[in-house]
Amino acid sequence: MRTFSRRGLLGLGAGAAAAGLAGCGTVESPARGSAASPRASTPRPSARTTPPVRPLGDGSTSFTGRQPHQPAAPVPLEPGETPPQFVVFSWDGAGEVGNGLFPRFLDLAKEHEAHMTFFLSGLYLLPESKKRLYDPPNNPRGASDIGYLTDEHVRATLTNVRRAWLEGHEIGTHFNGHFCSGGGSVAGWTPRQWRSEIDQAKGFVKQWRTNTGWSDLPALPFDYDKELVGGRTPCLLGQNRLLPTARELGWRYDASSPGGRQVWPDKRLGIWDLPLQQIPFPGHSFEVLSMDYNMLANQSVNSTNAPAHNYPGWRRQSGQAYIQGFKRAYETNRAPYFIGNHFEQWNGGIYMDAVEEAFQHIAREREKGADVRMVSFRQFVDWMDVQRPEVLATLRTLDVGQRPAGGWKEFLEDAAGAGTAPAKAPSKAA
Repeated sequence: MRTFSRRGLLGLGAGAAAAGLAGCGTVESPARGSAASPRASTPRPSARTTPPVRPLGDGSTSFTGRQPHQPAAPVPLEPGETPPQFVVFSWDGAGEVGNGLFPRFLDLAKEHEAHMTFFLSGLYLLPESKKRLYDPPNNPRGASDIGYLTDEHVRATLTNVRRAWLEGHEIGTHFNGHFCSGGGSVAGWTPRQWRSEIDQAKGFVKQWRTNTGWSDLPALPFDYDKELVGGRTPCLLGQNRLLPTARELGWRYDASSPGGRQVWPDKRLGIWDLPLQQIPFPGHSFEVLSMDYNMLANQSVNSTNAPAHNYPGWRRQSGQAYIQGFKRAYETNRAPYFIGNHFEQWNGGIYMDAVEEAFQHIAREREKGADVRMVSFRQFVDWMDVQRPEVLATLRTLDVGQRPAGGWKEFLEDAAGAGTAPAKAPSKAA
């Protein structure tokens, strides 16, 4: 068992502490590894009635036209306009292993007309009988630090990924073997090795029909070469060497940076850097990373089956951490809020209940009139890419928990207009 600091921020950068506190695969687990502005937030179905379908490759995927249920095209903020509060719920691995968590959260998103990002592990579409097709960098052929799924669970994953895309969600990548430690760790991979890993992850998605031999399931309804525009690395390791490859591939964002803060993001090497964020951790003076695994690591020192009498308190603590992170952003600098999760039943499933509690809370705030947009990472960067550079630069002057001096109208009026006036200094939140 790994040991962990009780501080959510310690060691987030490299090494074993980073792997433990920052991500998903260090727990051993079998085989799983106003209402929002109508200009940019109201989902609209595709106008076509009979979508064109063009099989791709071996028929594992297909081109079906524009993705359904996407928001209206984003537009720049008007001078003095308050920015919306963006919230992105994302899922590492995105495999359905019979616990019903994938469809549970698809149902929740559909109920509230929200969108999410699913970072699919390519191996979750590769049968274990074909595992030697995977040639991971710096590791033996067929090796993986997450388990291969059973055929039944591969089929369930295909069904849910297909449904997710058709309901407007994004399918990103969590790569393949999830190597977080030792000589084969992703932390040491070169840009060329990252390219090999990405090509294989895409290949397992695009060739599941060949690799499984199944003909009774429908194709995935997207061209993954075009749809894939971002990912999250295992345990939030290796971003520096991944980014040059991501840029070559035309990716638009990366969600792998550890230990981010609740501020407006910037680009690295021309790619949006969208990290998990440090958020308040009720009952503690330190903050915790906005991911279920990090709640686990700080509450039960990496035990996934701690004494059950702790579960109610830990669930409340986790749910309130997510909610307080949302409130801090919404009531102050409106920085986008990123939450990461896994389809896991750690500690009795309390983290799934906590994230659903937070999801419901945020959705209710939106439904009561708050300008909140529950979107995928891709939809968020769509909005960022149409904003004036001067506006984004001004937003970045706001620190964590800081309100704009003089209110949003005064703060952004010049930046969103001519873009020549210097940004006004932010003020501390009350």
